[in-house]
Amino acid sequence: MLRSLYSGVSGMKNLQVKMDVISNNIANVNTVGFKSSRVVFEDIMSQTTTNASAAGNGLGGKNAQQVGLGSQIGSIDTIHSVGAPQTTGRELDFYISGPGYFVLRGPGNDGDAINYYTRDGAFVRDSEGSITNNGGMKVMGAVANPPVEYTEDFDLGTIPVNDGNLETLSVPEELPGGAGEEYKSMAIDANGLVLARYGDKTFVLGRVGVATFNNADGLEKAGGNNYQSGSNTGEPIIGSSGENGSGLLRSGALEMSNVDLSNEFTEMIIATRAYQANSRSITTSDEMLQELINLKR
Repeated sequence: MLRSLYSGVSGMKNLQVKMDVISNNIANVNTVGFKSSRVVFEDIMSQTTTNASAAGNGLGGKNAQQVGLGSQIGSIDTIHSVGAPQTTGRELDFYISGPGYFVLRGPGNDGDAINYYTRDGAFVRDSEGSITNNGGMKVMGAVANPPVEYTEDFDLGTIPVNDGNLETLSVPEELPGGAGEEYKSMAIDANGLVLARYGDKTFVLGRVGVATFNNADGLEKAGGNNYQSGSNTGEPIIGSSGENGSGLLRSGALEMSNVDLSNEFTEMIIATRAYQANSRSITTSDEMLQELINLKR
Protein backbone atom coordinates (compact mmCIF):
# COMPACT_ATOMS: atom_id res chain seq x y z
CA MET A 1 0.00 0.00 0.00
CA LEU A 2 1.27 3.47 -0.86
CA ARG A 3 2.70 5.37 2.14
CA SER A 4 1.44 8.60 0.63
CA LEU A 5 -2.13 7.63 1.53
CA TYR A 6 -1.32 7.58 5.24
CA SER A 7 0.79 10.72 4.98
CA GLY A 8 -2.11 12.56 3.37
CA VAL A 9 -4.56 11.33 6.00
CA SER A 10 -2.28 12.43 8.86
CA GLY A 11 -1.94 15.87 7.30
CA MET A 12 -5.70 16.27 6.93
CA LYS A 13 -6.35 15.19 10.54
CA ASN A 14 -3.78 17.64 11.88
CA LEU A 15 -5.13 20.49 9.78
CA GLN A 16 -8.61 19.82 11.13
CA VAL A 17 -7.22 20.38 14.63
CA LYS A 18 -5.52 23.57 13.42
CA MET A 19 -8.87 24.82 12.09
CA ASP A 20 -10.47 23.99 15.46
CA VAL A 21 -7.86 26.15 17.21
CA ILE A 22 -8.21 29.00 14.71
CA SER A 23 -12.01 28.94 15.00
CA ASN A 24 -11.79 29.07 18.80
CA ASN A 25 -9.42 32.04 18.59
CA ILE A 26 -11.81 33.91 16.29
CA ALA A 27 -14.82 33.05 18.47
CA ASN A 28 -13.04 34.65 21.46
CA VAL A 29 -11.83 37.79 19.71
CA ASN A 30 -13.97 39.88 22.12
CA THR A 31 -13.45 37.73 25.24
CA VAL A 32 -11.88 39.69 28.10
CA GLY A 33 -8.34 38.53 28.89
CA PHE A 34 -8.46 35.69 26.34
CA LYS A 35 -5.12 34.28 25.18
CA SER A 36 -4.91 32.88 21.66
CA SER A 37 -3.49 29.45 20.85
CA ARG A 38 -1.38 28.08 18.03
CA VAL A 39 -0.68 24.60 16.67
CA VAL A 40 2.88 23.42 16.02
CA PHE A 41 3.36 20.45 13.68
CA GLU A 42 6.25 18.01 13.53
CA ASP A 43 7.06 15.09 11.25
CA ILE A 44 6.46 11.48 12.22
CA MET A 45 9.39 9.06 12.24
CA SER A 46 10.80 8.32 8.80
CA GLN A 47 11.28 4.87 7.28
CA THR A 48 14.90 4.18 6.36
CA THR A 49 15.10 2.28 3.09
CA THR A 50 18.90 2.38 2.80
CA ASN A 51 21.32 2.93 5.67
CA ALA A 52 24.18 5.39 5.48
CA SER A 53 27.69 4.11 4.85
CA ALA A 54 31.08 5.62 5.61
CA ALA A 55 33.77 6.24 3.04
CA GLY A 56 36.22 3.36 2.41
CA ASN A 57 37.74 1.01 -0.14
CA GLY A 58 38.17 3.87 -2.57
CA LEU A 59 34.50 4.87 -2.41
CA GLY A 60 32.94 7.92 -0.88
CA GLY A 61 30.35 7.81 1.86
CA LYS A 62 26.65 7.44 1.13
CA ASN A 63 23.78 9.15 2.91
CA ALA A 64 20.81 7.27 4.27
CA GLN A 65 17.65 7.13 2.20
CA GLN A 66 14.51 7.86 4.19
CA VAL A 67 10.84 8.25 3.38
CA GLY A 68 8.68 10.34 5.70
CA LEU A 69 5.46 8.89 7.08
CA GLY A 70 3.44 12.07 7.53
CA SER A 71 3.02 14.69 10.23
CA GLN A 72 1.72 14.92 13.78
CA ILE A 73 0.85 17.65 16.28
CA GLY A 74 3.90 18.63 18.31
CA SER A 75 2.15 21.07 20.64
CA ILE A 76 -0.80 23.40 21.05
CA ASP A 77 0.64 26.50 22.72
CA THR A 78 -1.14 29.36 24.47
CA ILE A 79 0.24 32.79 23.61
CA HIS A 80 0.35 34.76 26.87
CA SER A 81 1.23 38.18 25.44
CA VAL A 82 -0.48 41.09 27.21
CA GLY A 83 -3.58 42.41 25.44
CA ALA A 84 -4.42 46.07 25.01
CA PRO A 85 -6.50 47.86 27.69
CA GLN A 86 -10.12 48.74 26.96
CA THR A 87 -11.42 51.66 29.00
CA THR A 88 -14.72 50.97 30.77
CA GLY A 89 -14.84 53.68 33.44
CA ARG A 90 -16.12 51.13 35.97
CA GLU A 91 -14.33 51.30 39.33
CA LEU A 92 -14.22 47.52 39.85
CA ASP A 93 -12.77 46.74 36.41
CA PHE A 94 -9.00 46.16 36.52
CA TYR A 95 -6.23 45.77 33.99
CA ILE A 96 -2.80 44.34 34.84
CA SER A 97 -0.07 46.11 32.86
CA GLY A 98 2.32 43.15 33.13
CA PRO A 99 2.20 39.34 32.96
CA GLY A 100 0.59 38.79 36.38
CA TYR A 101 -2.65 36.93 37.16
CA PHE A 102 -5.37 37.60 39.70
CA VAL A 103 -5.83 34.77 42.22
CA LEU A 104 -9.37 33.40 42.65
CA ARG A 105 -10.75 30.77 45.01
CA GLY A 106 -13.42 28.43 43.67
CA PRO A 107 -14.59 24.81 43.77
CA GLY A 108 -12.48 22.14 42.10
CA ASN A 109 -13.63 18.96 40.37
CA ASP A 110 -13.78 17.11 43.69
CA GLY A 111 -15.71 19.89 45.42
CA ASP A 112 -12.77 21.21 47.46
CA ALA A 113 -11.82 24.87 47.06
CA ILE A 114 -8.74 25.48 44.91
CA ASN A 115 -7.00 28.49 43.44
CA TYR A 116 -7.63 29.66 39.90
CA TYR A 117 -5.78 32.36 37.98
CA THR A 118 -7.21 34.90 35.57
CA ARG A 119 -6.48 38.02 33.56
CA ASP A 120 -10.15 39.00 33.61
CA GLY A 121 -10.39 41.83 36.14
CA ALA A 122 -14.16 42.42 35.96
CA PHE A 123 -14.99 42.18 39.66
CA VAL A 124 -18.11 42.81 41.71
CA ARG A 125 -18.92 43.29 45.40
CA ASP A 126 -21.60 40.78 46.39
CA SER A 127 -24.36 41.07 49.00
CA GLU A 128 -21.99 39.88 51.75
CA GLY A 129 -19.30 42.37 50.82
CA SER A 130 -16.96 39.80 49.21
CA ILE A 131 -15.06 40.83 46.09
CA THR A 132 -15.73 38.23 43.40
CA ASN A 133 -15.54 37.71 39.65
CA ASN A 134 -18.65 37.33 37.50
CA GLY A 135 -18.70 33.60 38.22
CA GLY A 136 -18.82 34.09 41.99
CA MET A 137 -15.19 33.06 42.62
CA LYS A 138 -13.66 35.12 45.41
CA VAL A 139 -10.63 37.35 44.85
CA MET A 140 -7.69 36.44 47.06
CA GLY A 141 -5.13 38.64 48.77
CA ALA A 142 -3.70 39.70 52.12
CA VAL A 143 -6.22 40.95 54.68
CA ALA A 144 -5.48 43.81 57.10
CA ASN A 145 -6.53 42.60 60.54
CA PRO A 146 -7.40 45.01 62.01
CA PRO A 147 -8.03 47.55 59.22
CA VAL A 148 -5.47 50.35 58.98
CA GLU A 149 -6.40 53.99 58.44
CA TYR A 150 -5.12 55.15 55.06
CA THR A 151 -2.85 58.18 54.89
CA GLU A 152 -0.74 59.71 52.14
CA ASP A 153 2.46 58.24 53.62
CA PHE A 154 0.98 54.74 54.08
CA ASP A 155 3.73 52.08 54.14
CA LEU A 156 2.95 49.35 51.58
CA GLY A 157 5.11 46.96 53.58
CA THR A 158 2.45 47.00 56.29
CA ILE A 159 0.44 44.44 54.30
CA PRO A 160 2.82 41.99 52.60
CA VAL A 161 1.30 39.53 50.14
CA ASN A 162 2.60 35.97 49.90
CA ASP A 163 1.28 32.46 49.39
CA GLY A 164 1.03 31.87 53.13
CA ASN A 165 -1.36 34.70 53.98
CA LEU A 166 -3.86 34.57 51.11
CA GLU A 167 -7.44 35.09 52.23
CA THR A 168 -10.65 36.13 50.54
CA LEU A 169 -11.02 39.90 50.27
CA SER A 170 -14.22 41.57 51.45
CA VAL A 171 -15.61 45.01 52.21
CA PRO A 172 -18.35 44.56 54.88
CA GLU A 173 -21.14 47.02 55.58
CA GLU A 174 -19.59 47.94 58.93
CA LEU A 175 -15.90 48.50 59.69
CA PRO A 176 -14.48 45.36 61.36
CA GLY A 177 -13.62 46.22 64.96
CA GLY A 178 -14.91 49.75 64.50
CA ALA A 179 -17.51 51.74 66.37
CA GLY A 180 -20.37 51.06 63.97
CA GLU A 181 -19.10 53.24 61.12
CA GLU A 182 -21.12 52.42 58.02
CA TYR A 183 -19.71 51.69 54.58
CA LYS A 184 -19.87 54.49 52.01
CA SER A 185 -17.59 53.59 49.09
CA MET A 186 -14.60 51.49 48.06
CA ALA A 187 -11.74 51.45 45.56
CA ILE A 188 -8.61 49.49 44.70
CA ASP A 189 -5.52 51.51 43.82
CA ALA A 190 -2.61 50.74 41.45
CA ASN A 191 -0.73 48.93 44.23
CA GLY A 192 -3.68 46.62 44.88
CA LEU A 193 -4.72 48.22 48.17
CA VAL A 194 -8.40 47.62 48.98
CA LEU A 195 -9.59 50.98 50.27
CA ALA A 196 -12.99 51.54 51.84
CA ARG A 197 -14.54 54.66 53.30
CA TYR A 198 -16.37 54.33 56.62
CA GLY A 199 -17.79 57.47 58.11
CA ASP A 200 -15.37 60.29 57.27
CA LYS A 201 -12.22 58.13 57.17
CA THR A 202 -10.63 55.78 54.61
CA PHE A 203 -9.27 52.43 55.74
CA VAL A 204 -7.07 49.78 54.12
CA LEU A 205 -8.85 46.41 54.36
CA GLY A 206 -6.39 44.33 52.37
CA ARG A 207 -4.26 44.02 49.29
CA VAL A 208 -5.01 42.13 46.08
CA GLY A 209 -2.71 39.18 45.39
CA VAL A 210 -1.11 38.76 41.97
CA ALA A 211 0.55 35.55 40.78
CA THR A 212 3.38 35.03 38.30
CA PHE A 213 4.84 31.77 37.02
CA ASN A 214 8.22 30.54 35.85
CA ASN A 215 6.42 28.98 32.88
CA ALA A 216 3.08 30.67 32.27
CA ASP A 217 2.76 28.75 28.99
CA GLY A 218 2.06 25.66 31.10
CA LEU A 219 -1.18 27.09 32.53
CA GLU A 220 -4.23 25.01 31.65
CA LYS A 221 -7.48 26.68 30.60
CA ALA A 222 -10.34 25.88 33.00
CA GLY A 223 -13.17 27.84 31.35
CA GLY A 224 -14.75 31.08 32.48
CA ASN A 225 -11.56 33.02 31.58
CA ASN A 226 -9.72 31.09 34.31
CA TYR A 227 -6.57 28.99 34.37
CA GLN A 228 -5.22 26.27 36.61
CA SER A 229 -1.56 25.68 37.39
CA GLY A 230 -0.12 22.52 35.87
CA SER A 231 2.80 20.21 36.50
CA ASN A 232 4.97 22.29 34.14
CA THR A 233 4.13 25.80 35.38
CA GLY A 234 6.15 25.65 38.58
CA GLU A 235 4.75 26.86 41.86
CA PRO A 236 2.88 30.19 41.64
CA ILE A 237 4.91 33.17 42.83
CA ILE A 238 2.45 35.21 44.90
CA GLY A 239 2.98 38.89 45.53
CA SER A 240 1.23 42.20 45.07
CA SER A 241 0.93 44.28 41.93
CA GLY A 242 4.28 45.73 40.93
CA GLU A 243 6.23 42.88 42.51
CA ASN A 244 8.00 40.05 40.65
CA GLY A 245 7.47 41.90 37.37
CA SER A 246 3.72 41.30 37.54
CA GLY A 247 2.72 44.84 36.53
CA LEU A 248 0.57 47.50 38.18
CA LEU A 249 -3.22 47.58 38.38
CA ARG A 250 -5.20 50.09 36.36
CA SER A 251 -8.76 50.77 37.48
CA GLY A 252 -11.54 51.43 34.97
CA ALA A 253 -10.14 49.22 32.21
CA LEU A 254 -10.16 45.57 31.12
CA GLU A 255 -7.69 43.58 29.06
CA MET A 256 -8.79 42.88 25.51
CA SER A 257 -8.23 39.55 23.79
CA ASN A 258 -4.78 39.21 22.21
CA VAL A 259 -6.25 37.51 19.12
CA ASP A 260 -4.93 39.07 15.89
CA LEU A 261 -7.70 38.63 13.31
CA SER A 262 -5.44 39.34 10.33
CA ASN A 263 -3.07 36.59 11.44
CA GLU A 264 -5.94 34.16 12.14
CA PHE A 265 -7.48 34.69 8.70
CA THR A 266 -4.08 34.23 7.07
CA GLU A 267 -3.55 30.99 8.98
CA MET A 268 -7.05 29.90 7.96
CA ILE A 269 -6.22 30.38 4.27
CA ILE A 270 -2.95 28.46 4.66
CA ALA A 271 -4.71 25.63 6.51
CA THR A 272 -7.44 25.44 3.86
CA ARG A 273 -4.96 25.22 0.99
CA ALA A 274 -2.83 22.69 2.85
CA TYR A 275 -5.94 20.58 3.51
CA GLN A 276 -6.79 20.66 -0.20
CA ALA A 277 -3.22 19.69 -1.11
CA ASN A 278 -3.28 16.74 1.29
CA SER A 279 -6.62 15.56 -0.09
CA ARG A 280 -5.18 15.82 -3.60
CA SER A 281 -2.24 13.61 -2.62
CA ILE A 282 -4.74 10.98 -1.43
CA THR A 283 -6.76 11.08 -4.67
CA THR A 284 -3.56 10.92 -6.73
CA SER A 285 -2.36 7.91 -4.74
CA ASP A 286 -5.74 6.30 -5.31
CA GLU A 287 -5.40 6.85 -9.06
CA MET A 288 -1.98 5.20 -8.97
CA LEU A 289 -3.45 2.18 -7.18
CA GLN A 290 -6.26 2.02 -9.73
CA GLU A 291 -3.71 1.95 -12.55
CA LEU A 292 -1.90 -0.88 -10.78
CA ILE A 293 -5.12 -2.87 -10.50
CA ASN A 294 -5.91 -2.24 -14.17
CA LEU A 295 -2.68 -3.99 -15.18
CA LYS A 296 -4.48 -7.30 -14.61
CA ARG A 297 -7.12 -6.52 -17.26
